[in-house]
Order: sequence, then C-alpha cells, then structure tokens
Amino acid sequence: MTTATLTRPDRARVTSWLQNYGVYLAVVVLLLFNLAFTENFLSLANFRTQLVQAAPVCIVALGMALVIGTEGIDLSVGSVMSIAAALIPLYLGAGPVMAVLVALAAGVVSGLFSGFLVARLGIQPIIATLALLVGGRGLALVIAHGQLVQLHNADFLALGTGEVLGIPVMVLVAAVLAVLAGLLVRRTTFGRQLVAVGGNRPAATLAGLPVKRVLIGVYVISGALAAIAGVLATARLSASDPNEMGLLMELSAITAVVVGGTPLTGGRVRVLGTVFGALLMQLVHATLIKHNLPDSAAQMVQAAIIVAAVYVARERSTR
Repeated sequence: MTTATLTRPDRARVTSWLQNYGVYLAVVVLLLFNLAFTENFLSLANFRTQLVQAAPVCIVALGMALVIGTEGIDLSVGSVMSIAAALIPLYLGAGPVMAVLVALAAGVVSGLFSGFLVARLGIQPIIATLALLVGGRGLALVIAHGQLVQLHNADFLALGTGEVLGIPVMVLVAAVLAVLAGLLVRRTTFGRQLVAVGGNRPAATLAGLPVKRVLIGVYVISGALAAIAGVLATARLSASDPNEMGLLMELSAITAVVVGGTPLTGGRVRVLGTVFGALLMQLVHATLIKHNLPDSAAQMVQAAIIVAAVYVARERSTR
C-alpha cells in the first residue's frame, strides 16, 4: 500500500475542515497579526470602522449565498446598488421612507427580471445577470444624469451614520439580515427547497418541487438585499454617486460566499461562513492598507484567496 493511499483519508479530512472552518481560523489569525503588528488596531473606533465597512458586503453576500446555493450566480448586485443610489434623491423629497421603499422596489424588480431570465427562459445565470450588470449601471447613470448628488436629509443619513445603543445602524441591519437568512435556510420550507434545487435540480423537478419559483425567489431576495446595501452605503456617503456605487461589489460578495464555505456547485448555503467571509475580506484590505500597501495589492490577495477557496472546494467535491 502506497504512502499516497495511506494519506488520502487524512487529506480529505484536512480539506473538509478547511472548507468548513478555514474562514474562522483566517479571521482569528488576521486579528492576532494586527493586534501584534498594527498600530492602534486595538481600539473601539477601529473595530467599529471595520464592521461598518464590512456591512454592505455582508448584506450583498447573504443574497449571493442563496443564489449560489441554487448553483447560480448574480453579477448584477453592484448595478442594483447603483440604481438604488440613483433613485434616492428623486424621492427623498417625499420623505426617507418613500425613498427607501422605491429603492427596495427597484431591487425587487431587478431580481424578478434576472429570475425570469434564469427560471422561465432557461438562460444561464452568468449571462442573465451580466446583462443587468451592464444595463443596470447604464440605467442608473441615465436616472442620475451621471451626476453626484449631495444628500442632506438627517433622517435618511442616520441610516448610515446613526447608532442604536452604541452599535452602528448599518451593523445592526447586517446582523438582523444574517439571522433572518440563517433562519430562512435552516427553518423554512423555502430554504430546504433551495438546497434541494441546488443539489440536484432534475431530481427536485421530478420530486414536484417548485423549482422555477425557488429560482425566482432567490434572485428577488438577492436584488432586495443589494438595494438595501445601496441605501445604507448612500446614507453613509451622504451622497448619491451611481458612477462609483457598488463597483466590483459582485466580486467581493462572491469571494465572501466562497471563502465562507458555500460551494459554487450549489446544494449548500453557509450563512455564518458568509458573514465571516465578508469580515475576512475587510480585514485583509484594512491590514494591507494600514501597512502602506496599495489597493491593487489587496485585489491581488483577494484573487489568491478566491483561487485557494475554490481549490479546496474542488478537492472536497472530488473525494
């Protein structure tokens, strides 16, 4: 019996452990590194900043995790954020509630569009959402006339800068949505159907599950969450900037989901892992910036993390 044969079960266990728990270990290692080598890292203000900056990515990644759980992908989330940002100044005069509701409605409609293309017309998710990725941002620029608009409504801006019991509103919203996403996946019929559709779509269809309804549902949720992230990010910036809002957000969200242990092949959704994946990406970016490395370095590290996470997932799926 060869050495390779003897070590194969051990390699399988290591691969499985890395996919299940690697993101938590990576976050702990980064925290320890920063505590030891990054000046002023151990401060309440810094931790608050890291959580606030990670919140939009976390919110978008939750929706992305549901979509990927069905073996799909949603490349349109950044453009949906841009559309939400473009609509807010138009309706803010009617009050912040109306502006937020219109932005959320736009996210839902965007998700319906993508879901219809995927579920009803049978278009590949990457192509269906790529169309909205390009067209959606163009629509946002048309709505806003390509202009950045400063916002001054105090009630609306509180969504991005306000606190409840000392906790930033953005962080609270992200936490509540994460809990709801976890309950949706683990405690509802829709969540079980989602996992079944992603695990084996033909079998789910033969079993009589509402496959098309589930597919449309996950894209609607993804669009709504992207709109929420766009609203919060706009409030934090105190400005509507469709040109920059949500740029590359789809890549950050996909990275958080994959690093968090949700396989691109579907059939599984790891909500807590996705949350920690978003935190990991933020910590990586903050660590490199604090050590005077350019933003391009953070992007290269992000790419390397994606490759490593996909490789681990691939190794596990082949065993």
